[in-house]
Amino acid sequence: MPPKLDPSQVVEVYVRVTGGEVGAASSLAPKIGPLGLSPKKIGEDIAKEIAKEWKGLRVTVKLTVQNRQAKVAVVPSAASLVIKALKEPERDRKKTKNIKHNGNISLDDVIEIAKVMKPRSMAKEHGGTVKEILGTCVSVGCTVDGKDPKDLQQEINDWDVEIPLE
Repeated sequence: MPPKLDPSQVVEVYVRVTGGEVGAASSLAPKIGPLGLSPKKIGEDIAKEIAKEWKGLRVTVKLTVQNRQAKVAVVPSAASLVIKALKEPERDRKKTKNIKHNGNISLDDVIEIAKVMKPRSMAKEHGGTVKEILGTCVSVGCTVDGKDPKDLQQEINDWDVEIPLE
């Protein structure tokens, strides 16, 4: 039998959820059940916390559990930030599948997203983080300032486009 958990210990649990929907308690139970929390109640807390900003988007949520109290914090991925920047209308994920996001965002939006993602980036400099976000734009399927993100990456490499430092 595993040892008893210390209630004052801080435990972090990461969960992927869709914004605005109450996730299945059965998927949360194995992660937070041993911590002495109700999966149904935590699922409702998560849904309430991320419903406003992240409705319809898949985001990672960090649960910080201490003394049988859970704090919910959104850990946005680059893709979810890019899709949010596209400002597309919400879709019912049960009805529409395999969506291509063919919108257009500005380079300023990409730079702002890069500032948010900087702590989690593997790049040495801010320009490298911007290029990472442009790569995410390629995979999402959107354009940046009306151009293909791959072309913009090449322009940054050739110093044709100047990226401001932080």
